[in-house]
Amino acid sequence: MTSSTLKLANRRAFLAGGVALLAAPALAQQNSTEPDKVLGLGPHPVDHNISSFRALNWQPYFANLKNGAILVDTTSRALHFWTEDGQTYKLYPTSVPMTDDLTRRGRTSVVKKVVGPEWRPTPAMRKRNPEWPPYIGPGPDNPLGTHALYLGWTYYRIHGTHDTRKIGRRSSNGCIGLYNENISELFSYAKVGTQVLLI
Repeated sequence: MTSSTLKLANRRAFLAGGVALLAAPALAQQNSTEPDKVLGLGPHPVDHNISSFRALNWQPYFANLKNGAILVDTTSRALHFWTEDGQTYKLYPTSVPMTDDLTRRGRTSVVKKVVGPEWRPTPAMRKRNPEWPPYIGPGPDNPLGTHALYLGWTYYRIHGTHDTRKIGRRSSNGCIGLYNENISELFSYAKVGTQVLLI
């Protein structure tokens, strides 16, 4: 075996090993059957963490970027954001509603921004989960995390979460959840009036 043939064989082995290492977390995640607890539902099989990190163009979804634009894809569990000038694009993994009947789709906008939001369960949540507290103030126990973008639809928000296991899953009661560091960044870009489309 010549020196150049040996180098080529070593390079192929190195690349194949690297690809196997990169695939390992995804395979491990795919085969996970650990139970997870969602507030109010008790233990249930994991609905696997998935999120599509495919970049999208804004043009098929919005007529313009006035005030910026947020697209939430509930199927791929990803949130896309474009600034008004089109120069900044962000893509974040999200949690989405647990069931289709809790999922709202369509167009709305950001109507309020809150750092350290308070949380009160909706009347429907209280009916489903009477044991839930009527109020949780800002802090580590708050289901809305560190920041919240209130939408034009009553009770609907894009917010953070302290429970990072929820991201990438169908795990919310209707809202769209992000990691706290991601909602903090999105919060800095979004403004009252930012367009929102849930598909």
